This record gives sequence, C-alpha cells and structure tokens, in this order.
Amino acid sequence: TASVFGETLVFGRLLDEAPTPASRLGLLAESIEGSIATVFRQVAMNRFEHLAHTERREQGELAPERIGDLWEESQAELLGDAVELTPGYRAWWSYVPHFISTPGYVYAYAYGQLLALAVYARYEEDGADFAPAYLRLLSAGGSMPPEELGAIVGIDLADPGFWDRGLDLVERQLEAAEAAAREAGRV
Repeated sequence: TASVFGETLVFGRLLDEAPTPASRLGLLAESIEGSIATVFRQVAMNRFEHLAHTERREQGELAPERIGDLWEESQAELLGDAVELTPGYRAWWSYVPHFISTPGYVYAYAYGQLLALAVYARYEEDGADFAPAYLRLLSAGGSMPPEELGAIVGIDLADPGFWDRGLDLVERQLEAAEAAAREAGRV
C-alpha cells in the first residue's frame, strides 16, 4: 500500500508537470498499462486458478489440454477481441510459478493495488488533513485485520463500492489519456 500510494503521488506530480500532451500521454499510458497488468490481468489469473482448482476437486486430475482450455477461457474473458489468442498461448499458464508454489497469491496484487488507489482517492478528497490517518495506517502495519486498517483511513473494505474507488482512478487516467491523445493529434 505504501509503495503504490507513494508511486501514485509521484505520478500525479509528474503528470502535472508534463510539458506536452505527448509526454502526458506517455505517462498515462504507462500507468494504465501497469493497472491492466496489476489489477485486470491478475484477476483473470485468479479466475483461471479458481476454474482449475474447482474442476480438479470435482472431476479429479486434469489433462494439460484441459488446463489449457481453462487458461484460454479466463484470458479470453479478459482480452475479448482485442488480442488474438493463438494455440501456443494455451500453455502460458505454466510460466507462472505462483500457480504451483503459492496458489491464490496473484489475487493479492489486484487487492493491494486497488486498496492503495482507494487510499489515494481518500487523500484526494481530504488533502493534507489525510496525513495523520495515513501515518496511523502505516504505523499499524499488519497488526490488525484488513477491515480495521481500512477504517483508519475511512475505507470500508466490506463495501463493494470500495473497489470502485480504485477503479475510478484508473478510469480517470484513461479519460485523461484519450484527451492527451486528441490534443497531441494522435487520434
């Protein structure tokens, strides 16, 4: 949370000081790409794990071809028609060591990113008045359950709208990138 929050602060400053629409577009594209990889892609990977483990529990051992089917299904859900999934891509699940050594771990990336962005959204709302609560959150570390840690900074992790707070920031960045692309004459 601390590192992503800090990166988001620095990113905001860099974006504010970007001298041209093209430089703003470059910064925004990098940030959006990071969000896609850290949130959306990790959720798709978690979806694959859920599919594979559920089917394994219900039907027994899975053939590599079936695991490839499940991988392709979860990735097609993520990518839609934006990317053509070729037959060779069906084995890409095997390059992710987390699937074997730490099942379910990929979800932590998406959770952590959205939590940090939601915390940043609170900072945007409160400004400098947010600093004491944020410092209390950092001081608490992992000493409390996540719900209690979120409450320190006014975030209710049980509220489904919590996730929207982080996603709203990504959406605003996408809109800003589209505006910068138009301004730079790239659209």
